[in-house]
Amino acid sequence: MRSLHISVVLERDAGEVYAFAADPDNLPRWAAGLAQSDVRREGSALVTHSPMGEVSITFAPQNAFGVLDHDVRLPSGQVVHNPLRVVTHPQGSEVVFTLRQRDLTDEEFERDAAAVRQDLEQLRALLDEGV
Repeated sequence: MRSLHISVVLERDAGEVYAFAADPDNLPRWAAGLAQSDVRREGSALVTHSPMGEVSITFAPQNAFGVLDHDVRLPSGQVVHNPLRVVTHPQGSEVVFTLRQRDLTDEEFERDAAAVRQDLEQLRALLDEGV
């Protein structure tokens, strides 16, 4: 199984980036590959409509280490673990998403990688605008 680390560097403090990205209300603004509608809370999970259908998302608890790992329960019931980190970088911060191929074809994996890149670029654009 292949893994791919996809990242963007932002000229913003890592704590600010983490706070913005960790806020469930911001997910539809930057993570279109995951949340295409408002997010509703069901216990510790977040539920939203995604390109894959309705999904349930459970994030790592708030922490001081920039860890935004999250499990996504797909409509099929399959749970996909997604490592996501905000780390300090000499220019501000870096957001790193680890994409794993799992049972995807090479073409599906490349499509997912493109969607992740687009989401991270959207996150950077929003934060560059001073949101």
